[in-house]
Amino acid sequence: MAEILTGAQLMCRVLLEEGVDVMFGYPGGAIMPFYHALPEFPGLRHILVRHEQAAAHAADGYARASGRAGVCVATSGPGATNLVTGLACAYMDNSPVVAITGQVSRPMMGRDAFQETDIIGVTLPITKWSVLVEDISTLADTMRRAFAVALEGRPGPVLVDVPKDVQNQRIEYTPRAAAPVRRATPVADAAALDAAAGLIARAERPLILAGHGIILGNASEDLRIFAEHTGIPVITTLLGISAFPEDHPLHLGMPGMHGEVHVNRAIQHADLLIAVGMRFDDRVTGNTAGFARNAKIVHIELDPTEIGKNVPVEVPLVGDAGPILSALTRALAPRSCTSWWEEIDASRRPQYEQFKGDIAPEAILRALHDASGGRCSIVADVGQHQMWVAKLFPYRRLNTHFSSGGLGAMGFAVPAAIGVHLARPDEPVWAISGDGGFQMNMQEMATMVQEGLPIKLAIFNNGYLGMVRQWQQFFHGRRYSATPIWSPDYVKLAEAYGIAGYRVEQGVQIAGAVEAALRDPGPALIEFVIEQEANVYPMIPPGASLSEVIETAPAPEPASA
Repeated sequence: MAEILTGAQLMCRVLLEEGVDVMFGYPGGAIMPFYHALPEFPGLRHILVRHEQAAAHAADGYARASGRAGVCVATSGPGATNLVTGLACAYMDNSPVVAITGQVSRPMMGRDAFQETDIIGVTLPITKWSVLVEDISTLADTMRRAFAVALEGRPGPVLVDVPKDVQNQRIEYTPRAAAPVRRATPVADAAALDAAAGLIARAERPLILAGHGIILGNASEDLRIFAEHTGIPVITTLLGISAFPEDHPLHLGMPGMHGEVHVNRAIQHADLLIAVGMRFDDRVTGNTAGFARNAKIVHIELDPTEIGKNVPVEVPLVGDAGPILSALTRALAPRSCTSWWEEIDASRRPQYEQFKGDIAPEAILRALHDASGGRCSIVADVGQHQMWVAKLFPYRRLNTHFSSGGLGAMGFAVPAAIGVHLARPDEPVWAISGDGGFQMNMQEMATMVQEGLPIKLAIFNNGYLGMVRQWQQFFHGRRYSATPIWSPDYVKLAEAYGIAGYRVEQGVQIAGAVEAALRDPGPALIEFVIEQEANVYPMIPPGASLSEVIETAPAPEPASA
């Protein structure tokens, strides 16, 4: 007998078809039929966030940690528009998120109805596909296509907007007859592979630049084999961190604006760059006119539109990173780069700044690592602490570092950690924020408590919007305009939410607080009171090349007469 479902029931059925088991959302008028149907489908766990932006970030975190599509749900108008920052973040970082939004009923569209917004027009530039479902007969196939688009090729977010009356309509449900046919990814041209292999064989100062595409393409093992076969140093971008183990002797470090001096110097002196799954972001290259001027570039990238977009490329290799790296490994004789490594090592500097006081970021991050034996996932917010987390935590396990890279969205860490935890419930998840970013989405502690999510929260509190303050110190004569930021008593705030809270003001307290937080069966918060004017070093000034590095704070300007 044919099964007759409402549009809302059909949406739930398709979500189960696609393997969805958890979603993040917030109900409202235009999406109410969907929420009415949801209890009939106990296989779909719904996490009630406290703000729709958090739903999008949580879905993003779930996608990054699981490799599956993350799902977020919101109502029309402000509910949908509150998803925008999270969708833009997922778009910039290639995270497969499916957003489902309610829309006012079709007869009311275009009439400035209550909570009506053209969310399709709003999100077209920040999604792979945004679609309004105007006919229930297309709803199931549109939902299925949304997951295919989000996951195929270069991943990214998709938005499906469903009017309320379409959710209430009824139709005969037809289960999907077979698994969807995924489009084949492009295969690198044989002549281009030969050309790339020739450049690699002849290079005396080669480098590998490994980006997020290594993780997205499950190519970490292929990268390791290729690097060991050729002896080439491996640099990992911000989003490429944890694609290659940092205790591997071929790992060099992070490049760019806050990359180490010897890493950037190596790029500037290289004769060949093998870029894999990265897009030559301006925070990596600095001024492109001065970027790696002595190097030819082999660019391995799934999306052909990224090749040559920011820097000229000698050999483009379009396709999946793993098969291309494997093909290059087979085409090359084993070698080493001993003299090149000696040249790089000669330019190393002391790695970390000496902080005033004894609550240094490296001590905090060492304690997080040691207390968990390295078996934890780190979700970083945006700011100075983001760079410390990227540079100082020893990432030895694949895909254990998460942050908002391209968009740089403050407020990312706390909700994204919810998604990471639900993808990885059997290991600790740390959400690390500054005092500015934490206050943007700290309401999600209520979500953690209600859902019983034992996420651990670390706040680097320096009383400033630290990265902006650092720029003001270096480039704006220490005019700290709108960067001092007041915070609540975080220990009392944690108590108000019914979770454990700790304040660390001395170095000897760090290890004990971290261990206590990990022992707690529920969420826990630690406030680390760090030096107010601690800076991230080194730093490339905006508009400068990788060769123009700041290693110490600029001298104060002389007082005027």
